Amino acid sequence: MKVWDTVVVGGGIIGLSLALELRRHGQSVIVLDASQPGREASWAAGGMLAARDPETKSALRELAIASAELYPEFVHQIQDESGTPVDFRTDGTLRFLLPDELANCALPLLTEVELHELEPNLGYTAPAVFLEESCVDSRLLLPALVEAAKHHEVDIAAGAEVQEIEVVNDRAIGAITTKTRYPGAAIVNCAGAWAAQIGPLRIPTRPVKGQMLALAPLVTPANLTTPKRLVHHVLRGDVYIIPRGDGRIVVGSTAEDVGFNKRVDAPTIQSLHQSAANLVPSIGEARILEDWAGLRPGTPDGLPILGQTDVDAYYVATGHYRDGILLAPVTAKLMSRLIRGQDPELDISHFRLNRFQTSETRQAK
Repeated sequence: MKVWDTVVVGGGIIGLSLALELRRHGQSVIVLDASQPGREASWAAGGMLAARDPETKSALRELAIASAELYPEFVHQIQDESGTPVDFRTDGTLRFLLPDELANCALPLLTEVELHELEPNLGYTAPAVFLEESCVDSRLLLPALVEAAKHHEVDIAAGAEVQEIEVVNDRAIGAITTKTRYPGAAIVNCAGAWAAQIGPLRIPTRPVKGQMLALAPLVTPANLTTPKRLVHHVLRGDVYIIPRGDGRIVVGSTAEDVGFNKRVDAPTIQSLHQSAANLVPSIGEARILEDWAGLRPGTPDGLPILGQTDVDAYYVATGHYRDGILLAPVTAKLMSRLIRGQDPELDISHFRLNRFQTSETRQAK
């Protein structure tokens, strides 16, 4: 039976990015996914790279900014290796501030004139700042990642539902699925919201549901060939609004603790649509193309879980919550270095699993 250098459990953006990074450094890698790689939370994400948001936790800022700086090259490599274009936009974000955020905001506020020069269709005036941020279309990025991984001969097993990490003498030696086992010199749990379901360690992730919708570009008799672009930047207020290169507008998102329920609720979608129209009135006339829900991996303290576990050769990279798309490049880089026995170059000690250490962390075998 083949033994891989690294077995990656979970085929979302974190797992795929890590597998690709390890393969570029000569490791043999297999990605195991319970369904189809790239089809869960990563596929459902809005794709904002909100590295400079005032709400970003202080412990996460260094990691977020480092990852944002890696993104242009990250996207370039994936496009080159997959032959698939990815809609990566660097137009920036207009962030509307809440009253309690104003006192601690170090950035200059946009004037009303500046705000409407940047976004002529705004129907909302509130204190706002411009953030030098990017966004990416996750529905293009994830298939491109899969193709790039195949290009590098990463093995991919779809429908491989991992139930347990095989441990012998306190060392991980493989991943056990419902059908077979996959042996490896290192095992990495990148299973997102499902990470907690895989023994023998208790990984404290939980699914946080987010509902979203996509709107059609507004077409009138005057712009049949080039539909009117209603939004030019990412907008973040009560909701976020993300323009896509093809004219679609993505609106999101909720944060619901409802377990693994991915049902879309029509009143919630209508409420999101209305909130977006409060920012940009013309959006109220745009037709809903699609709505969906995804399950983000949340953690008790809102920070990701990264690094080596107390079981030798067993690693965890999960719990990225809203920032999985943003943090993929830096997570892949530092986890790859760690797995290959190198200094990760960034301090990730405060992201380790053992910060949640309790008597229940180690499950019964």
